[in-house]
Amino acid sequence: MSVFERYLTLWVGLAMAAGIAIGTAAPALVQAVAAAEVASVNLVVGVLIWAMVYPMMVGVDPSSLKDVVKQPKGLAITLTVNWLIKPFTMAALGVLFFEVVFAGLIAPEDAQQYIAGLILLGAAPCTAMVFVWSQLTRGDESYTLLQVSVNDVVMVFAFAPIVAILLGVTDIVVPWETLVLSVVLFVALPLAAGLLTRRMLGSAERIAAFRDRVKPWGVVGLIATVVILFGLQGQVILDRPMVIALIAVPILIQSYGIFALAYGAAYLMRVPHRVAAPCALIGTSNFFELAVAVAISLFGLNSGAALATVVGVLVEVPVMLSLVAFANRTRARFA
Repeated sequence: MSVFERYLTLWVGLAMAAGIAIGTAAPALVQAVAAAEVASVNLVVGVLIWAMVYPMMVGVDPSSLKDVVKQPKGLAITLTVNWLIKPFTMAALGVLFFEVVFAGLIAPEDAQQYIAGLILLGAAPCTAMVFVWSQLTRGDESYTLLQVSVNDVVMVFAFAPIVAILLGVTDIVVPWETLVLSVVLFVALPLAAGLLTRRMLGSAERIAAFRDRVKPWGVVGLIATVVILFGLQGQVILDRPMVIALIAVPILIQSYGIFALAYGAAYLMRVPHRVAAPCALIGTSNFFELAVAVAISLFGLNSGAALATVVGVLVEVPVMLSLVAFANRTRARFA
């Protein structure tokens, strides 16, 4: 790896600090970036995520998709963890911490809001960024695409009922514009561009060489995304640091716990590492655009639920980088 890639965690840490500094020193600039939004999807962040996803999509070989179905274990682990375990453990952790552990620090009405935000995060597994984490762990591009695609289909039918059950709210309105735009922007368009690129390049050698050239730009996109995300929320972090820290606790436990469960199951079931790593990372990462949009529509822009989903955004990148590093260090233990 290059020096830049080897010290990626350091650059992300500096990007977080830079984002907070920019958000504080240049609020007008941050507001302009925040205004570039369609259906709760920030277009500036969307373009950067697209840039991160595209290099991996170039590696998707259509001819190998037929072989993906011959390895159902990774997909089974992903679906089981994402839809039968993750939403309910997130709800349980929210209740445990905000009704018991932190009960003396948080007002009861605020506690319920934070729990609601955590539930929305837990019920929205990742769509876009998982391609980045898969690429950083040398995951199987075609299998990752299948896992994300099936996950998105399940989300269409399962997200609203699960949220309704856990929140006790029956009038859940799924923001279809956010869901559809995210799938198109982060899956369909990069995939189409990747397939077109493969066709234009022709040989496997030229495709591999091209991927080596564009891959560093994906890392640059990741750093820029972190700066923007922390810039957008910099004032919130400075104004309410204790609340941010309290909300982050159950999110951190959930993230590492879900990864350990999925990654451990993949190891015991002898799933190849190129499939095991992405299948564990999908459940750990969150579809924060969807969670934030639903929190705002149900509880309001300035609600505790919306704040909790935002904390999920802030926690995600550092947590996922640590899990990527762990997955890479343990690759040799897998078949």
